[in-house]
Amino acid sequence: MSDAAQPTAAEVRAAAEAVKTALDRHLAAVERRSGEEDPAVYDAFNELAAAAEAYDELLYDRYDEVTPFEIPGEDTLPPYTGPEEPSALSVLIRRDYAVAEPQRLMAQARRVEAADEEGAGAETADTVHGALGLLFGEFEPDEIASRHKEFGLEEGDSTLWVTAADETAEPGEWLEAPFEQVDPQRVVCRFDVSAVFDEEFDDDLDDGDEGEGDGDLPELDEDLDTGLDTDLDEDGEPARLEADR
Repeated sequence: MSDAAQPTAAEVRAAAEAVKTALDRHLAAVERRSGEEDPAVYDAFNELAAAAEAYDELLYDRYDEVTPFEIPGEDTLPPYTGPEEPSALSVLIRRDYAVAEPQRLMAQARRVEAADEEGAGAETADTVHGALGLLFGEFEPDEIASRHKEFGLEEGDSTLWVTAADETAEPGEWLEAPFEQVDPQRVVCRFDVSAVFDEEFDDDLDDGDEGEGDGDLPELDEDLDTGLDTDLDEDGEPARLEADR
């Protein structure tokens, strides 16, 4: 950043004063809170986070210095404002996968295709795109999740949101854009799965082991699928596929 584009010392000082003001407002809101999910506390919290982030950026740009504050990310859900006794609900699920073994994926899809007399000769399973369509059309998403290695997939992050509704939607009402109008304030609960959490847990274990002797955990086998992750034969076909439908 050039000197001309850098914030002035006065701007940094003003940002610091804004943080002090936001701190006072947040404390006052907490002291007057009317319950665990008081919207005034939530608003004051957001104002404090925004002021701290602005100050941190200006401080760094001007003086190449940082603050010890950690600004929360946007993944924090706002207070729940939905009905106390929901009469309907929606379950929103996202699961990410990497296609780790395309040949295994297509080999499994060819078995499904071969078992379907109507699909004979279509050769849909000869592409990753077509193989995915076949497998997800044949197996339930939960079954694919539990057998993902067998299908040549590698798990990524996943999340499940349960949202409250006043009434069930009309048939076909939201099919064109199923995830477009999700109100975060109507999320009853959510469950997230990510390798990030495993890494944080491992870091905590490493920190706790320092200076305490070995403290090593017993090694676990990487593959705990007990036979579900099958090998391919010379033709690229799976040697064994369990739980066929």
